[in-house]
Amino acid sequence: MNGNRGPAGPGPAAPPRRTDSRRPAADAAARRHERERRHPRYWFAERLLLTLSGQRPVHWMLGHTLPPAYDQLAELAPGAPLRPVPPGHGIPFVRHCDEFQPRPGVIEAFARIASGDRLRALAFRLEHCPDRRWRCAAVELGGART
Repeated sequence: MNGNRGPAGPGPAAPPRRTDSRRPAADAAARRHERERRHPRYWFAERLLLTLSGQRPVHWMLGHTLPPAYDQLAELAPGAPLRPVPPGHGIPFVRHCDEFQPRPGVIEAFARIASGDRLRALAFRLEHCPDRRWRCAAVELGGART
């Protein structure tokens, strides 16, 4: 026997490739998850966006913020400053996020939040706490630009 399995060649044929329209979205979600795992700034930018756009309640951030930042969120969130304007015209998303590390254990990050033709700036500070978790220590929101 030569190892071939019949006329089809050595082994079973590969299954046909799926042409599922959801695949690009799944790939994008996997890339986003990997990026968030490696860079806490993206993880926090996404969650701050969800809170400040009214998609999640402020208390959703309780374990992820230090008291001053939580107070800032509680003050900003009721107005949902990052909600789509006009309503229904594009879900806001993190267009870009970057960071500066002034010292070990501290990240000063900024994100550009896009919604339709609007662009907003979001700045936040992360601190690596004694329990080895990153927590948001401050939040600041910039004005809208078109």
